[in-house]
Amino acid sequence: MTTADKVYPTKKGFIIYIVIGLLLIMEVSYFFNGLYLSAVLLIALTSVIVFPLMNTRYTITADNTLKVKCGFFVNLSIPIESIRKITSTKTILSAPALSFDRYEVFYNKFDSVVISPTNKKEFIADLQNINPAIEYIHGVK
Repeated sequence: MTTADKVYPTKKGFIIYIVIGLLLIMEVSYFFNGLYLSAVLLIALTSVIVFPLMNTRYTITADNTLKVKCGFFVNLSIPIESIRKITSTKTILSAPALSFDRYEVFYNKFDSVVISPTNKKEFIADLQNINPAIEYIHGVK
């Protein structure tokens, strides 16, 4: 059992920065074209949806739980003892991961979640220290 929670922020790929950049360009364009209400609404939408995603994180808690938090959308608690396998993946499916450099974490009998921690080697090592039975398969499937 660990003594303190350990937080791994998500790795942020270039796509998230492109999306934010495009939204900012649209907001400025609306503003300079006199579409003030549209600019304010787009700013509000960006603030409510995109910026909370930037705080996506994965926490290994002192009680041996992996918590996956992604904005208002995802808040999972996975007992680390239930994790069976972790594989590298390049899936483009929606996931609580802001990069395409991802892991798929398989837990329980049929469940999985796709994540993208910044310090991948340390993340895997910390999980395997708690549950040595976790199978880690490196490479893209």
